[in-house]
Amino acid sequence: MSSFLLIDIGNSRLKWASVDGKRNPIERDKKLWDHSGAIDTKLLGSKEHRDELAHYIFNTIPAPSAIGLCSVAAESAVQQLRELLQPWRHCPQFRLVGNSSYPSLRTQYQNTHTLGADRWAALIAARHLSNDNTLVISAGTATTIDFLGGNGMHYGGWILPGLGLMRQSLLQHTAGLDVASLHQQSSGIGLDTASAIDEGSRLAHLGAIQEAMNFARQHHQIITRVWIDGGNTNIVFDDLIRKQIPVEKMPGLVLRGLWAWLNTQVTAN
Repeated sequence: MSSFLLIDIGNSRLKWASVDGKRNPIERDKKLWDHSGAIDTKLLGSKEHRDELAHYIFNTIPAPSAIGLCSVAAESAVQQLRELLQPWRHCPQFRLVGNSSYPSLRTQYQNTHTLGADRWAALIAARHLSNDNTLVISAGTATTIDFLGGNGMHYGGWILPGLGLMRQSLLQHTAGLDVASLHQQSSGIGLDTASAIDEGSRLAHLGAIQEAMNFARQHHQIITRVWIDGGNTNIVFDDLIRKQIPVEKMPGLVLRGLWAWLNTQVTAN
């Protein structure tokens, strides 16, 4: 049985999953992954934690047919991961980057090598999932919003600090502020300093997403689908629903896109 190991090294978290190579990245089954996990990316710098992760992976999943990798972390993290995977060094490894090609998907990004591999993977997943005019949102350390046309053209996108970074920036650069929770129920307006920071951060994100939809509309492409993933998804999701934005959670969006791209590489090789 063919299987793939998929690894996404983010700024904050490393996420991995193993999957049956005969399955399809568009499947919506909650048990899509055979095995999966995540650790803080910074832990790759610790030999002890690398050894723990290696022990778990090598004793949990069989040797894969191919390994797919994408990363927006420092190259040192990629090197540390490759050292961890040395026992599987004979397994074909493919790394997705911002200028990797994918059938029926193009980009207007001027310097494609600067496009984050995670954003490109998420766009590949979105293209694989539907042919609609789409916003692809990753709500993580940073929040990225990308505009993908139904014609397969990536028209560009927007990057703003994630909810946590917005809060941290205020706390670090303004004296006398309370710590905001970012997890309490939204009331729409702040009634103390902490909730005002929460509500302001949410409002900034809602405004950015609505302006992205307006941009698409002004360019005669109505957004009919919004995919969202990332650690802060649940914080803004209900607000988006209330605004009647056609949003849907898509867990593992980057890994799905990496998987779809890996399929093309394995077939070509």
